[in-house]
Amino acid sequence: MGTAVRKCQVCGAKCCRYVAVEIDKPTTAEDFDDIRWYVAHENVTVFIEDGDWFICFDSKCQYLTPENTCSAYEHRPKICADHSVEDCEESDGEPDRVDLCTPADVEEYMARKLRRKKKR
Repeated sequence: MGTAVRKCQVCGAKCCRYVAVEIDKPTTAEDFDDIRWYVAHENVTVFIEDGDWFICFDSKCQYLTPENTCSAYEHRPKICADHSVEDCEESDGEPDRVDLCTPADVEEYMARKLRRKKKR
């Protein structure tokens, strides 16, 4: 059993359980309102990692087996082939990340940011 397979079994193949796409950083109340709308949908979150904003759709890959291996490994998409086990989310602890999972999370985050701006 290869290192990658063992590591994927340990972390539960997290990278095969969602799709995340970078989005523009919100700068207006309207932008934050859009984000509140995104996260009001089931299985959709927004997260901020190292200053970059992402919308995340929690949706397991159809090729993921119960053993957390890829049933299409030899023919997997390039994005999967390019993902190194060294880049695994479990490798170096949690990056600088903020998860916005509910509309209330977005409102709280926006209020904190606005309070900081006013103090400056």
